[in-house]
Formats: sequence, C-alpha cells, structure tokens
Amino acid sequence: MIHTTTSVVDGHTISRYHGVVTGEAILGANIFRDIFASIRDIVGGRSAAYEKELAKAREIAQAEMTAKAQSMGANAIVGIDIDYETIGQGGSMMMVSMSGTAVNLS
Repeated sequence: MIHTTTSVVDGHTISRYHGVVTGEAILGANIFRDIFASIRDIVGGRSAAYEKELAKAREIAQAEMTAKAQSMGANAIVGIDIDYETIGQGGSMMMVSMSGTAVNLS
C-alpha cells in the first residue's frame, strides 16, 4: 500500500475516494527511562529510549490506519498527517495519531 503526505501520487490517478482513515497509539513511558531521559536532556544528549518508544507508537498507528484502509478496499492513503502529543500526569504517556484519505489509484 502506498502512503504519502501529498494529495497526489506521481504517475497515478485517484480513481476512487473511500474516506478518512485514522490510527492512534498511546504508549506509557517507563519510569526508569524517564529518569535517564531527564538526565540526558540536562546534558544535551538524545534520549534513545524515547526515540524507540516514539517509533513504536508511530508504527502501531500506521498499521492501524493501513488496516482500516485495506478493509475499505483501498490501495493507497494520501494526505497523511502525523501528530505527536504527550498526555497524562506530567506527560507520562505518548500519543501518536495519524490520519489520511483512503483511495484507489489507477
């Protein structure tokens, strides 16, 4: 399945619009990873633990959105938007939400 943030796909024509599809993932961050991430933030480093969790959440959201598009009979999703948020007490959870339009390309 083709995924794109653009509204068109070069070399293809959209022959059918199925509608908006979404995918969401909310993952809790482990307390020990939070502590180490805070330390790394203080010294200016990157937090590999957060990056790994964020990638995992993005993969889950995309898989959910793709499954919904496939169930509609679509072969592509165009106009994809990805949003990242921290939620919960003190930002203890991460949420990734994705949305796009399920279409058929010819």
